[in-house]
Amino acid sequence: MDDRYEAYTQLDRHFYDAVRGVGPAAPGFAAGERALPDGWRRYGQDDWTVVEPVPNGMPAQGWKIHASAALESAVEILDIVFEYCVPRGIPFKFLRSSAALLARVSKYAPRGYSGKFVTIYPADDAACERVLTELGELLDGRPNPYILSDLRWNAGPLHVRYGAFAGRYTVAEDGAVVPALAKPDGTLVPDRREPVFRVPPWVELPAFLAPQLAARNAVKLTDMPYKVERVLHFSNGGGIYVGRDTRTGEEVVLKEGRPHAGIDARGNDAVRRVEHEHAMLCRLEGIPGIPRPRDLIWVGEHRFLVMDFIADGVPLSKAMAGRHPLTDHAATPEDYQRYADWALSIHRQAKQTVDAIHERGIVYGDLHMSNLLVRADDTIAVLDFEVSCDIGEQVRPGLGNPGFTPPRTVTGADRDHYALACLRLAVFLPLANLLWLHRPKARDFAEVIGEHFPVPPEYLAEAVAVITGAEADPSRPIAANAPARIEPEPRIWPDLRADLVRAIEASATPDRDDRLFPGDIRQFAVGGLGLAYGAAGVLYALDVTGAGRFPQYEEWLLRHAKDPGAGARPGLWEGLHGAAFALEHLGHRAEALDVVEACLQDRWQEYPSDLSGGLSGIGLNLLHFAERTGDTGLRTCGLQAAEIVAERLAAPDTAPAVSGRDGFHAGLLRGHSGQALLLLRAFDDTGDTRFLDSAAEALRRDLRRCVVRDKGAMHVDEGWRTLPYLDVGSLGIGVALDAYLAARSGPEADSDLLFREAADAIAVAARSPLYALPGLFSGRAGIVLYLAGRTPERHRDPLVAAQVRRLTWHTLPYGSGTAFPGGGLMRLSMDLATGTAGVLLALGAALHDEPVHAPLLVPKTPAPSGAGTGKRKARE
Repeated sequence: MDDRYEAYTQLDRHFYDAVRGVGPAAPGFAAGERALPDGWRRYGQDDWTVVEPVPNGMPAQGWKIHASAALESAVEILDIVFEYCVPRGIPFKFLRSSAALLARVSKYAPRGYSGKFVTIYPADDAACERVLTELGELLDGRPNPYILSDLRWNAGPLHVRYGAFAGRYTVAEDGAVVPALAKPDGTLVPDRREPVFRVPPWVELPAFLAPQLAARNAVKLTDMPYKVERVLHFSNGGGIYVGRDTRTGEEVVLKEGRPHAGIDARGNDAVRRVEHEHAMLCRLEGIPGIPRPRDLIWVGEHRFLVMDFIADGVPLSKAMAGRHPLTDHAATPEDYQRYADWALSIHRQAKQTVDAIHERGIVYGDLHMSNLLVRADDTIAVLDFEVSCDIGEQVRPGLGNPGFTPPRTVTGADRDHYALACLRLAVFLPLANLLWLHRPKARDFAEVIGEHFPVPPEYLAEAVAVITGAEADPSRPIAANAPARIEPEPRIWPDLRADLVRAIEASATPDRDDRLFPGDIRQFAVGGLGLAYGAAGVLYALDVTGAGRFPQYEEWLLRHAKDPGAGARPGLWEGLHGAAFALEHLGHRAEALDVVEACLQDRWQEYPSDLSGGLSGIGLNLLHFAERTGDTGLRTCGLQAAEIVAERLAAPDTAPAVSGRDGFHAGLLRGHSGQALLLLRAFDDTGDTRFLDSAAEALRRDLRRCVVRDKGAMHVDEGWRTLPYLDVGSLGIGVALDAYLAARSGPEADSDLLFREAADAIAVAARSPLYALPGLFSGRAGIVLYLAGRTPERHRDPLVAAQVRRLTWHTLPYGSGTAFPGGGLMRLSMDLATGTAGVLLALGAALHDEPVHAPLLVPKTPAPSGAGTGKRKARE
């Protein structure tokens, strides 16, 4: 499970959501209503309330002060800050509600801003020192978490870092529009907000902060009889490290707990959970497969649990991935039998361990795929006893994996029995998170497993009985209807389409400004306008698949694209160029051109080269608009983007040898293959073979990051895993390869043979029966779209039909229709990249009576009469 998604599951049963202001379930702090003197103003800014004099007199950047707060100290800290700052004319802002604060101190909150509750803006260094000294004394002793990105002032809640005050932005290396700092020469650079204290190289640390830095550096992990050697995992509650006992030389695991951080649903912080886990492990000592506790120590204010290290153990999810026959299109009946024997053994061992835990009077409470380790000899170990409790306690844990979490009515040891029932299915079909969203899905899973694996019927029947027989939480039903069954039949396509459209319509939130349709958590970083995660992609999918037009939703996109707010991204798939593309497609050409012209006012030539948010996507969109309108200025800019991309490709290839390292990803959306599409488009426009040669170089670079797996399937290599998908996997490279091979004319070059062989190997990667996600970018919908685009017989192609049919594995009911889960499988998504709109587009590519394609991938949109330019015009 990707920890990033957990933080977005707290507010809504159905969809990922971020804390937004004040609502009835999360009343705001009283300070948000306090009277202000004349000359002051108060206004909302995302989940903050800003309080400032007018004019506020803030510099553009400098040493800013943060006050952190625990949930129990927040009101008092805010009152003291208010009473200190307002009389002195010091601007500040604070989180609007306790819910917003909890989102920043919970276990899965992003570590870069964890604990930040109040931000204070001193006028200069002298004012900063004065505020720290005076306000620090007033706040001393209040409980607070450490802000990892800042330098702490003494032992109190005040922290300080150098950063941006004003709303200035620049484009980071990944294409994100981020807050910016100005270097002495005026150049804007990203204001990095990472979980480590750093001072920009041109800034000198003030003398009054030197003792604080020395105190911070004085606390070291070397002040204990264990040496930390590597990190296994970080969360907002602390790290998990592999270390070595310096007295014996034995390897150990050190589990860190930060005070007042990593708060769970029961209000426990990470320190309390670490101490609780130590107590549980002491009671369970001697049970095979449970690590032995060794120590419980303090290092500074951080608590460390030290326990045995299971050196040869890997998480069950990873052990499954390496041997699961459903990931192999050529698996034999013997392969399925061998896997079934192994999986049944794993479940049997897990049950024996849980039974032994119960005999000690303890409920384990957190059984899931990541907490079970499989050793080299196929025996198991069990980890993570933070939420374990006495078997008689009628309490619910504050943390838990959603796919293995029972209804509220299930208590005591039955919680573990429920999790074991989920494990029965998950070891064969690793889609357990869907069971939390819709428990009747267990019946579908049992049917799929029974079709593929030689397992006893009673094994599956028991799992279904426990999961579906558990009384559901009546306060949180997801839907009453059953989801549609996906079949590759053009005759049922209109009904199937209507089913998905009803779910999309039911999810719409036109009253919100941040998004129109709920989708992936990325929409809270890139905005709710673009093609990938925003309204543009959903409206495009609805239109091209024949689902119709929705004027009220188009009006929302028009309104918000006209005034997107500070920090809006410019790119094709994640930003305003994508919104412009969709608006033009929907007939709003003048408004779309206004958006494009606004984007061109920025220094777009400095953007990265990728297709998602950078020059390749922007260049494709500019050339598209040029062809649609005949605007030579847009054509010039589009070709300029292609020239820049080609020039960058002429430099040596210095990217990491595998994808996913140091911010580099191979593939279509973020890698070199997306650049190849722009270069091919420029070649088509101009006839200049330099663009074709640069496209070939781009493809070769991505292919260097690929590996051919068993049975001949080519994937992108990330070192620890390989990926076949459309966004950063091999199928996206395949899309660009197919476009290149179609564009190439004349005698076959040596590279063409390499490319044809690679294209064939990539096609093999689209034959797997199992893909964990259903979405377009990283799931089965992308497989369907890719396959449908490669065959003239898309309505009758057996490979397309098989992948379409298996989309049923992920169907869920919503409203009166059918929807699909997004990334993490913990909530539904309606967006194009990860959710229902992307599945709709893929199904349209396979079943619609007219060709359906993803925006600006293939083929090029025909130009209106008389609008052709370059090579196309010359041919005419």
